[in-house]
Amino acid sequence: MKRNLLAIAIPALLVAAGANASIEVWNKDGNKVDFYGRVKAANNITDRGQKDEGDDTSARLGMSGQTQITDSLVGYGRWEYEANAGKNSSNEVRYAFAGLNFGDLGSFDYGRNDGVLKAITAYTDVLPQFGGEAANNAWNVLSSRTKAVATYRNNNFFGLTDDISFALQYADNGDNSTTVDGIKGNSREAYGANVQWRIFDTGLTAGAGYAQSTQSDTRHNTWAAGLKYENYDLYLAANYFQSKVKRANTVKWSTPHYDVYRDRDVKIRGFELVAQYGIDLEVGRLTPSLAYVQHKYKVDSLHFSDANYRYYAAGENSPIAKYVSLGATYDLNKNFSTIIEYKFNLLDHKDLGADWNTETPRGKHGNKPGTKDVLGVGLIYQF
Repeated sequence: MKRNLLAIAIPALLVAAGANASIEVWNKDGNKVDFYGRVKAANNITDRGQKDEGDDTSARLGMSGQTQITDSLVGYGRWEYEANAGKNSSNEVRYAFAGLNFGDLGSFDYGRNDGVLKAITAYTDVLPQFGGEAANNAWNVLSSRTKAVATYRNNNFFGLTDDISFALQYADNGDNSTTVDGIKGNSREAYGANVQWRIFDTGLTAGAGYAQSTQSDTRHNTWAAGLKYENYDLYLAANYFQSKVKRANTVKWSTPHYDVYRDRDVKIRGFELVAQYGIDLEVGRLTPSLAYVQHKYKVDSLHFSDANYRYYAAGENSPIAKYVSLGATYDLNKNFSTIIEYKFNLLDHKDLGADWNTETPRGKHGNKPGTKDVLGVGLIYQF
């Protein structure tokens, strides 16, 4: 019976993930409803012309609930909305899903939810202001939040052990991954899985996952592996991923002066490392943070042709993200925090990431501000 209750309670806690201090507004006769929210007032200070420069203020509001149907069956749901008050002022429904938990048999839910790979890539998505390139992007399959996903989770391997968990996921025309050369999957089907192992009582957790999407003659797949160590004070994490686009045919497009042919395989590989240490103070808790992030884009070959000649360019292999992060989070209490983070940008002007990070080139030579360092500062109130 205790094992059954634990299997029900763990997914219920996952429903409320992200809410450090939610407000319980209803708890009666097996029905429970919590509200949670966050206001983040932040600014990214860097050279003008770099993407994501400037105001990064946002507000979130969410609701999670559960209802006890039988002794071993629980219904649950979650909804979360974010309004960005910065320069983009865009709004987004982050989560909207409902499901059933069957105790030791696992849980099933459907709606807008995290892709199944995010459970692994999120190991390093813990920086005060930046980070999350592997966990929130458009080039990994089923990594970022996406619509129309059906997810089965089992957090105690059918009641046999609390150390092993796994998940299976199917996106019904919901995968929104996008490859960097313009192949877009706004209505593609996708499927994926992950498995995590809490290694006895060592504080270590190892995880791995795979996801794939297919459209026409193009197959897009992503795999990720991660390792994290956590105790009350120390947190260490690392992950590695590879996202690959494989085509049955060479892709061609034309410009006014020549035709461009891109051969079959495009890959993005990356790894991320994070170290954090919590220090209890007389008032609150300070958590310094150090991280290194590097992602690279690789295409096997690229060639051009026009009416007079044809030539080949070597395969491209260029960083799209490369930086060292040094920062800290100061939690004054469970509701209020201050954050500061300095990103030492290691991209060169010739790197592909310099173009991606540049909103507006500067100067007569087209200087790319996407190579500049960034300082992020902010205040966070949450309940």
